[in-house]
Amino acid sequence: MPVRSLTEALPAGWTRGEISVLGLARSGRAAAELLRRAGADVYASDSGMGDAVDHAAAALRPLGVAVQTGGHDLVRIAASALVVASPGIPPEAPPLAAARDAGVPIVGELEVALHFLPHQRYVAITGTNGKTTTTAIAHQLLAGLGYDAVAAGNIGTPLAEVALREKQPDWIALETSSFQLHDTPSIAPTAGILTNLSANHLDRYEDVASYFGDKARLFRNATERSVWVSNADDPEVQRMVQGVRGMHLRFTTGAGAADAYFDRSRVQLVVLGSPLIDRNDLVLLGDHNVANALAAALAVMGADESHRTDDARARVADALRRFRALEHRIEPAGRYGDVEWINDSKSTNVASTLVALKGMQRPTVLLLGGRHKGEPYAALADELRRTVKLVVAYGEAAPLVEADLAGVVPLARVGSSFDEVLARAREAAKPGDAVLLSPACSSYDMFDNYEERGRTFKRLAAELGAGR
Repeated sequence: MPVRSLTEALPAGWTRGEISVLGLARSGRAAAELLRRAGADVYASDSGMGDAVDHAAAALRPLGVAVQTGGHDLVRIAASALVVASPGIPPEAPPLAAARDAGVPIVGELEVALHFLPHQRYVAITGTNGKTTTTAIAHQLLAGLGYDAVAAGNIGTPLAEVALREKQPDWIALETSSFQLHDTPSIAPTAGILTNLSANHLDRYEDVASYFGDKARLFRNATERSVWVSNADDPEVQRMVQGVRGMHLRFTTGAGAADAYFDRSRVQLVVLGSPLIDRNDLVLLGDHNVANALAAALAVMGADESHRTDDARARVADALRRFRALEHRIEPAGRYGDVEWINDSKSTNVASTLVALKGMQRPTVLLLGGRHKGEPYAALADELRRTVKLVVAYGEAAPLVEADLAGVVPLARVGSSFDEVLARAREAAKPGDAVLLSPACSSYDMFDNYEERGRTFKRLAAELGAGR
């Protein structure tokens, strides 16, 4: 199916002139290509320089996109009909300020793509932690039901890339961050999941209420036909969904009543009134992953009546059994000299690191640090006392980690090299121990992203292990 024309897809006010796309990472590049192929005049800019930006520019220029790297033309942006902003650009950044001052509407890549996918069925997933795993599980369950299904959004594949495809999928599992939700006013999923809520991104938000406010935008277009899946164990989640229109389904790993729950006496995951799979058949560590599986199954089965037949339940159960853990999420990275190395680089906030610590059974050397996101680390204290023998504090956040956790557990502050961080961890870890990278911080002080941090951890762990 060819891409819809610009006038078919977008509101009239957005097509009166040039469209500016800010940021040339994968989502920005996809948005620029989609808009250009639909017939828009597109100006795309990125303040960065380097191979990745150059590669994106080289791909877009032959399509007729006007590309600028190393900066933004604020006058041109202010004269645009529409600005499409990368979620990584802070609201106070000069190009966004220029657009706002000129009254130019600002949206994100998801918003643009949704206008080109007007009849698309999708499950939207948000929350502080567990989004990516829940999205991946939902995608696998939809595929297990025989659909042409795609995982998109914050999980990696831009929705605009999906909109560019010749054939649109039957279903999309769409991971949505708070930044993306802020700029996606048209979001109206077939089913939506809110995994949990805790403080995060306080380096970007004025306060927790502002962050929660963007999460609540998932529900802005709720109707009586909407299906909402929420965490019954999280009071903040339940406060947020109260009064939202639609059918509400709840999951729990605790003792309360819910539409999906973990039956600890029978060691089974129960969904919509009957057992789905045995816990031992779910190859994922920790109660948090039980919650992720329950949420995904509940959303997929709740989204369509045909997904609740005996045959469909069997297909969903089989897909759950086949699901494997994602990279960088409490991922076993090797065992060397009976020291277990665990890569949880995706844990970029305190709540996520807390979940990882609760699953640790061995004495643990914890690598904690990176770029601070505004949260205090003192909330880790009780779990640190239970299982951690040493915290290796590193990166820009090291002084704050040291200040918050002094006297709680032994601490070692290590210099600027990640090699030094792992060498100190190896020195401290004895047979029977674990080394856990669960940094509770972003990676941007040392790495391009958490994936690069996780891959570096695994490589260095293997090198250090081989030398034992």
